[in-house]
Amino acid sequence: MASQEVHHDYHLVDPSPWPIVGSLGAFVTAVGAIAYFQTLKGAPPLFGLFSGPWILILGALLLLWTFVGWWRDVIRESVVKGDHTPVVKLHLRYGMILFIASEVMFFVAWFWAYFNAALFPTYIGLAEWPPSNIATFDPWDIPLLNTLVLLTSGTTVTWAHHAIQTGNQRAAVNGLGLTILLGMLFTALQAYEYSHAAFSISGNVYGSTFFMATGFHGFHVIVGTLFLIVCFFRARAGHFTPERHFGFEAAAWYWHFVDVVWLFLFASIYVWGEGAHAAVH
Repeated sequence: MASQEVHHDYHLVDPSPWPIVGSLGAFVTAVGAIAYFQTLKGAPPLFGLFSGPWILILGALLLLWTFVGWWRDVIRESVVKGDHTPVVKLHLRYGMILFIASEVMFFVAWFWAYFNAALFPTYIGLAEWPPSNIATFDPWDIPLLNTLVLLTSGTTVTWAHHAIQTGNQRAAVNGLGLTILLGMLFTALQAYEYSHAAFSISGNVYGSTFFMATGFHGFHVIVGTLFLIVCFFRARAGHFTPERHFGFEAAAWYWHFVDVVWLFLFASIYVWGEGAHAAVH
């Protein structure tokens, strides 16, 4: 059948090792994380031979290998083989939309946890929100600066998108480069902010909800930055054309999603959740 002429617009993928390798990597990562947590509690190494961190590292390496190999194959299918027909591109867009929708629900869980504690503090044994012993961050200091950084990065990635659509490869590379630098700056500023926090993730519900919500957003910024770095080198290699650039388009959607989530975090956790307590600079 492979030698026959194709009479449809769908792409029947070749046999691939990546689903089984990725599943194995996820399983090893989960076992390694559990073993590592148990080791921290004083349990002996798993099977008496392997400690949790090494199993966790092995699983992470398997996942990284899967990411690189699978995405390399997808890029080859698009750029070299030309298998990504308009129908395939449409289905890729559907897949990215569903992925972002799942990410939205992921963050809904953290917002739900925060607002449940903030709106009904007496239900969790608190007299007020934020707790009286918590010195919150000043929202008009680093958080505001990070907001401006992310909003600016949204304009630069849109500039890169427009450049790709008009065939301007140099402007696309420049726009991507600026977006990557702004993403790195955001991560650095958030790390600096965390290092000056007057509360920790453990011991209080405010710290738990704050660091889980903002920390996972920071993780998504790092993932989005890596996504854009791959697109940067692909743009330099000439992979993107006005007709074929879904890889970049998916990265841009993801980056705009990260921007929007941060606006909600800034408004609800930093500004509305600042309370009447003295802020920490």
